[in-house]
Amino acid sequence: MNAPFPALLPTYNRTPLRFERGEGSWLIEASGDRYLDFTSGIAVNALGHAHPALVEVLKTQAEALWHVSNLYTIPAQEALAEALVAHTFADTAFFTNSGTEAAELAIKMVRKYWHDQGQARETILTFEGAFHGRSTGAIAAAGSEKMTKGFGALMPGFRTLPWGDHDALRDALDDTVAAVMIEPVQGEGGIRPLPDQCLKGLRDLCDQTGALLVLDEVQCGMGRTGRLFAHEWAGIAPDIMMVAKGIGGGFPLGAVLATAKAASSMSAGTHGSTYGGNPLACAVGAKVLEIMTEDGFLDAVSRKGALLRQKLEGLLAAHPEVFEEVRGQGLMLGLKCRAQNSDIVKAAQTAHLLTVPAADNVIRLLPPLTITEEEITEALTRLERAASSL
Repeated sequence: MNAPFPALLPTYNRTPLRFERGEGSWLIEASGDRYLDFTSGIAVNALGHAHPALVEVLKTQAEALWHVSNLYTIPAQEALAEALVAHTFADTAFFTNSGTEAAELAIKMVRKYWHDQGQARETILTFEGAFHGRSTGAIAAAGSEKMTKGFGALMPGFRTLPWGDHDALRDALDDTVAAVMIEPVQGEGGIRPLPDQCLKGLRDLCDQTGALLVLDEVQCGMGRTGRLFAHEWAGIAPDIMMVAKGIGGGFPLGAVLATAKAASSMSAGTHGSTYGGNPLACAVGAKVLEIMTEDGFLDAVSRKGALLRQKLEGLLAAHPEVFEEVRGQGLMLGLKCRAQNSDIVKAAQTAHLLTVPAADNVIRLLPPLTITEEEITEALTRLERAASSL
């Protein structure tokens, strides 16, 4: 007799850990065991678990109003949009529930812009190793055979280029291209930062050809690299940017930020979202942004990122047979492994340290931005134990 199909669709290879509670940088399993969390829900819990300020604002808003739909004016949504505009390149914002939804709007915004310009520019250049979400549009953008295989005809109009191939980019980027979509730091692709000079050069090429520059900062944004957004290190600005993960501190929230020029064609009726920008999400998002933009917060992220990197370089030197390279910036770091990365993730889990794998045989280290120096030291002790066990 065949086993019954699981009630929960089996699209994940889940570990048997069942976490019941979170406290700052720690997760507490049903057994009572405490795990040091260097995943942050994959860069989502940017301020750690159960941050008191976020809990308080969520409680207050929950007692007042949860959802009213975008048929009405939502003051919390307007306030968050104004704060994001004040702290970024953007002139306007649209709120979503996830990074995938943000990617879909970014694609629509690019195409609508060129349609209204009366130009048949639809091609969007993307890059190998990218991850822009799991919708059919987002997987078409990434161009990964692993993600697209078996799902039939996908959204046309994307051309995927090799990562880091400047000649291929220059050859492809002409005045028929609608936009270039890129992550300043690839997360799923293996913690691969785009050098500042390359991002500057890409901005120049887009300016020369008229193509829009779309940055996917879903994983690398919201303070993760030590600046509010990763592109700020290069001193450039995009035309459109996708944001999610850390902006809600654990509450589902995403956004598309854009210049007035890029967003000029998105009039009433061109896009919508039932839940996007609901009062609960926006109240939490506003508090996250407020905390991250306080004096000294991002400087502390950079300082702690430098400390973590220094310790990781020491770990690499002690275990050259296990680790090959340290990558990344701020508190978005990766270890390229010589051993199988999944084995290291499991060994770290045995040492009660949570990490997350990525492509190119990398393990990602994405602790909360509120991690303490003592917790960084403890994490390295546990990583050392994991490496020694291999």
